[in-house]
Amino acid sequence: MNPPPCFTQKTRKEIQADAACVDLRVRCPYFYELGCKIVPLVNDKSIGIFLRYAFTSRYKEVLSKSHSSSTMTVPKFVPRLTKEETRVFESARESMAAFKKWRAGGVRLQKATILGRKRKTKLPDGPSTP
Repeated sequence: MNPPPCFTQKTRKEIQADAACVDLRVRCPYFYELGCKIVPLVNDKSIGIFLRYAFTSRYKEVLSKSHSSSTMTVPKFVPRLTKEETRVFESARESMAAFKKWRAGGVRLQKATILGRKRKTKLPDGPSTP
């Protein structure tokens, strides 16, 4: 069985040249998922290595942009991301927003509630007997 058109040599060369600029959503919205499913079915065994290279090179760019872009704007590169990459981007963006909220927040160390309720020891009222 031959690989689908989104895994041709042309696509591979484009990704090797500059992975961040390739519009994988147009070629296949579920590029990585499809690639993982067809690896055992096709004759070309280099697809697995190619998928790992494509994901790692694009992953760096996705994380970098998600941490540096404003939460109100959608960067220009988001429409080029696959469904899997879009989920990674949104997760990283939410994580960064939560981190910034935590960092700007008030008291970081709080006394545990259980520490405030210690029992005080009572001394016996009566005379002590040896």
